[in-house]
Amino acid sequence: MTYLRLALAFISAAIIAGVIFARLGRAKGEGRQHWRAVGFAFAALAVLTAVFDSAMIGMGLFHYDASHILGAKVGLAPIEDFSYPLAGVVALPGLWMWLTREREQGHRQSRKGLLPQALLASRPVSWINTAYPFAAAMLLTTREVTWVLIVGTLYFLIPYNLAMYGINDVFDYESDLKNPRKGGIEGALLPPRLHRPMLWLAAATNVPFLVVLALAGGPAAWMSLAVSAFAVVAYSVAGLRFKERPVLDSLTSSTHFVSPAVVGLASAGAVVTPGLLALLVAFFLWGMAAHAFGAVQDIEPDRQAGIGSIATVIGARRTVRLAVVLWLIAGLAMLATPWPGPLGAIIAVPYIVNCAPWWNVTDTTAGGTNAAWRRFIWLNYGSGFLVTLIFILQWSQAS
Repeated sequence: MTYLRLALAFISAAIIAGVIFARLGRAKGEGRQHWRAVGFAFAALAVLTAVFDSAMIGMGLFHYDASHILGAKVGLAPIEDFSYPLAGVVALPGLWMWLTREREQGHRQSRKGLLPQALLASRPVSWINTAYPFAAAMLLTTREVTWVLIVGTLYFLIPYNLAMYGINDVFDYESDLKNPRKGGIEGALLPPRLHRPMLWLAAATNVPFLVVLALAGGPAAWMSLAVSAFAVVAYSVAGLRFKERPVLDSLTSSTHFVSPAVVGLASAGAVVTPGLLALLVAFFLWGMAAHAFGAVQDIEPDRQAGIGSIATVIGARRTVRLAVVLWLIAGLAMLATPWPGPLGAIIAVPYIVNCAPWWNVTDTTAGGTNAAWRRFIWLNYGSGFLVTLIFILQWSQAS
């Protein structure tokens, strides 16, 4: 298959999805404004693609077989490279509009079916946060694309998130009714009639993947998969409810994002080294900081619902300061990793900058941190870009 055909397939799927999502999500008269914004976004991404792809090709990090490309280039980047940012800017804004439209219109229950609600509950904008750690950990270890890599990445992309967030939305229903953030991109407000079907759907989509991945790995993979699955369930279900146990809530939430990387390493048979441990510690501290800071915005709804969290116990101000310190330590921990790992220390900076203005926040103004939390969601994509560059540099050095 030529690069052009592959690119056209991505673009076609993106256009179809983008048009459908945009029509479902936008209000009357927003069409021209929406596509104008898409155009500006693509222009910005096209410039970045031309610059960074040319730089990486010039450094010899990768190359293209001339028989599989058209030959037209911008700088050193083949014209086909620009299909992926185009696909992204066409599809993702429409998806965002669709996921947030319900809350903005006040029609939280407008989509009655299980599957649309399940999609909303799974937080599509966050799928990459769990799939990427698994794929990166396994690919850097094995340096080859295997069926286990493909199956595991697919699992941690969709079914895992459906279970993690879907189970949470079921057992958090009463408190979510009091939370103005719920009903859109930051979580579904599942009607009670969908609670049992959602739990069955989560089980049906997760168990087969867990069995296959366990059979493909050894004891280390079994243990890491067990810890990962237990953390997903224990965080939300009645009787365990780790999310209501201060400090344990942040530890468990961080496990949700670090465990896919551990599963990837275990499945690949990675050798545990001090540098690898430092990397995992940094990642874990980052996850704790993210959860703690995210809990601050929900202090009032959580207290009204009688839910305990690290933020409700130690207060908004101390929680924000704890998050800043954890991100700082995570950045410093990256300095203990083998080169080019220390470059990752800079990734902590934007999170600290985003969080620092709320250093003196009070419990009564804690809800205002939602603005920083929304920026946090997009910071993850920028961080993923930087991590990918470090990933490529590591790959090229090991070649």
